[in-house]
Amino acid sequence: MKHLPINNKLFIENRKRFVKQMQPKSIAIFNSNDEMPNNADSLHRFSQNSDLYWLTGIQQEDTMLVLFPDNIDKKYREVLVLVRPNELKEKWNGHRLRIEEAQAISGIETIIWSDTLDAFLLPWVHAAENIYLNSNEHDRKSATGIVTRDYRFIKEMKQRFPLHNYFRAAKITHALRAVKTAYEIEVMQETMDITDKAFRRVLGFVKPGVFEYEIEAEIMHEFLRNRSKGEAYSSIIASGDNARILHYIDNNQECKDGDLILMDFGAEYGGYNADLTRTIPVNGKFSKRQKEVYNACLELHYYCAGILKPGITLVDYHDKVADEATKIFQKIGLLTKADVKNEDPENRAYRKYLYHGISHHLGIDVHDVGTKMEPLTAGMVLTIEPGIYIEEEKMGIRIENDYVLTKSGNKDLMKNIPITVDEIEKLMKG
Repeated sequence: MKHLPINNKLFIENRKRFVKQMQPKSIAIFNSNDEMPNNADSLHRFSQNSDLYWLTGIQQEDTMLVLFPDNIDKKYREVLVLVRPNELKEKWNGHRLRIEEAQAISGIETIIWSDTLDAFLLPWVHAAENIYLNSNEHDRKSATGIVTRDYRFIKEMKQRFPLHNYFRAAKITHALRAVKTAYEIEVMQETMDITDKAFRRVLGFVKPGVFEYEIEAEIMHEFLRNRSKGEAYSSIIASGDNARILHYIDNNQECKDGDLILMDFGAEYGGYNADLTRTIPVNGKFSKRQKEVYNACLELHYYCAGILKPGITLVDYHDKVADEATKIFQKIGLLTKADVKNEDPENRAYRKYLYHGISHHLGIDVHDVGTKMEPLTAGMVLTIEPGIYIEEEKMGIRIENDYVLTKSGNKDLMKNIPITVDEIEKLMKG
């Protein structure tokens, strides 16, 4: 890991929260992700299972967590299972965690090696009545046809222990992960601050003639020099008309005088992510029309921040934002009264210029788990990212910050990052 040690109270607290939701006489088992093959003898960079990381802080492959709060032997009420360090493998792939290191990271006292697991697991499972197993229940999960370790393990357990009651661990973890603890917010603030540094670096770098990939390189440089693992997701550096492509990642075009650049990027630090979008002028100065559209987008952003509070659902929130976007788009000449009067309720007129959602949950995953239909609650972290995309003018503008909900409203975790036209122009000029 590149990041500094994370306070293990973060993971200790998360395990306590999970255990409180378990039924009596239950055992819960969490597996790490698979190592995924690339080509020839290479592997993709390992990415830990989000739920396992949320509970342990362990980023090493071949890891397992067993929670059995009713175990008669208190020593084995929470157990971390690791692969035994192997001298030959370490010569090729580097250091593997020792017991003391894993204890310090996770706050778990009992560590066992995976080659001894079965002798322990059998009596634990036999003493339990219920088994919680993990699965990927993200609403945006796509069908890949890949049977992951979680699903192979579910099949194996049900074959070995068919008479137990099985429960979905994800139903608990997803509800809990949506509400961040103070320890989690502290780590997330670090991701925001690193992202801030990268954006300020870019403002001093961009000028006509640079290429999108050069900007991407500046961002990555700043991430790595601040102990970030790297990008939270593939950075979007979209100049000119590329900005209307929501997930544009080619990043291979020259940035031309008079154009805008839409940049959507964020750092990953300590397992948590930031998600920032800014749109800036290549030459350091917004044109009159660019400034008008940018300020309209910023007005919509501030409106969203004013209503994104505990108690509202994302469905109601997006409906309110749609109404406000309709008003603002009329003010800048994108929509007429006739457009609005004759709009299709299932495909409203504003959708021509804003064709994506405005907010999503953020945390260990960029599109983090969290409720859509239920009211939002304090402690949730969400993005606010309205955009305006005008095909006729070959212009795309999006402005995104990350907010944590509080009892009285919300707090902007990116409040220090330049956002207004004046702030951006001043820093680019400087």
